[in-house]
Amino acid sequence: MPNTFGLNRSLGGAIGAIALVSVLSSGAVLVTMTQLHDATEALTRSAHVVRGLDAFRTAMLNQETGLRGYLITGRRTSLDPYLSGRSALDETVNRLSALIGHDAELSRMLADASSAARSWQTDIGEAAIRIAADPATRPEAVRIEADGSGKQLFDTFRGKIAAIEAVEETIRVAQNERLALAERNASLALWGGALVTLLICAGIGIAINRLIVRPLGSVMAFVERVGAGDLTGRIAATGRDEIGRLGTTLNTMVAGLADLARTNRSATADLNAAAAQIRASAQEQAASVEEQFAAVQETAATVDQITHSGAQISKRASDVIATAQTSAQNAKAGLRAASDTARAMDSIREQGEAVAGNIVALSEKTQAIGEIISTVNDISERTHLLSLNAAIEAAAAGESGRSFAIVAAEMKLLADQAKAATVQVRAILSEIQRGINSSVMLTEEAVKRAAAGKTRTD
Repeated sequence: MPNTFGLNRSLGGAIGAIALVSVLSSGAVLVTMTQLHDATEALTRSAHVVRGLDAFRTAMLNQETGLRGYLITGRRTSLDPYLSGRSALDETVNRLSALIGHDAELSRMLADASSAARSWQTDIGEAAIRIAADPATRPEAVRIEADGSGKQLFDTFRGKIAAIEAVEETIRVAQNERLALAERNASLALWGGALVTLLICAGIGIAINRLIVRPLGSVMAFVERVGAGDLTGRIAATGRDEIGRLGTTLNTMVAGLADLARTNRSATADLNAAAAQIRASAQEQAASVEEQFAAVQETAATVDQITHSGAQISKRASDVIATAQTSAQNAKAGLRAASDTARAMDSIREQGEAVAGNIVALSEKTQAIGEIISTVNDISERTHLLSLNAAIEAAAAGESGRSFAIVAAEMKLLADQAKAATVQVRAILSEIQRGINSSVMLTEEAVKRAAAGKTRTD
């Protein structure tokens, strides 16, 4: 197979380009999705940190509220907010440490806020609760709680929490910008990939229309013309792809069909001429036979006349002397009749020999016609082989070669008809040959009988 730039390679390259664009756009989308995921996780962490800081602040406020309620009422049930806030503070600090443990600055500020909260619990909360257990020393516990050191510790952890919130707010703003940028990048990647894919698909459509659809339309129109019997056209085969090779093959096939048609027409003309010669020879033979038959009838009539005359001579033998003059005249007339009969017999023999020569020449012409029929039979065999090759080419062409299969079938039908015609002509020639042989035998028999009649006449 020649090295051609096939349609499969063109389509494969186009599909590969689409796949490459799809992979690149998918990679870009994957990168942007990763950025979106990272930004979303960062925003989620910041939200959790902010909620944890609120819980930190709420836990400390609950502890302060429970402590003041206990100092005012002296009931242990008033310490429930304090106790719940203390346990909630421990959980909140642990959760915040896990969330911001990777940031040293935030971890340090969280540690300072936790230290201030722990100092308030130890120095203010626990000390006040312990002293307030005795009613006598409760005023001392109130003084400890109302002292400015507790407010200072509260201001300390509030300041640290506010600083952490400010940092998280900055992070949240940056992550929101990053998230918006990632969304824009994802949108650009998606729309850009879709646009490039559409452009490539449009280019592939145009290329398919130019490289496949239009050439196939030309090939189908050419095949329809060939199917209609027009063998004069040719396809302008261009390119080195499968369609160009198909056009070249079709041109070769149509040229072969045209040559075969010309050969068939020439053979048919020769066969018609030979048949005309056979008809003319048969007509000449029939005319010769009719002339021969007339001569034989004339000879038979003359012989009958001679026989009748001989009978009369026998009857009148007794009157010969009396009618000597008449007998002499009759004898001269009989001699002339005998001479005429001999000449007629010679003419019949010569005509019989001429008829035999004509029949021999006619036999030679029938042999020449047999050779022409053999040539026609060989042509039909070649036509059958060419139709088989055309059918194979049509099968190899697939769907586009269906019309070639019709042409190949018509060629095979023509070859079969030509072969059947040669068989019929051969049978007719056999009949003619047998008739010629019979005519030769009859002519020879007529010549022999004419010779025997001349001998008897002499």
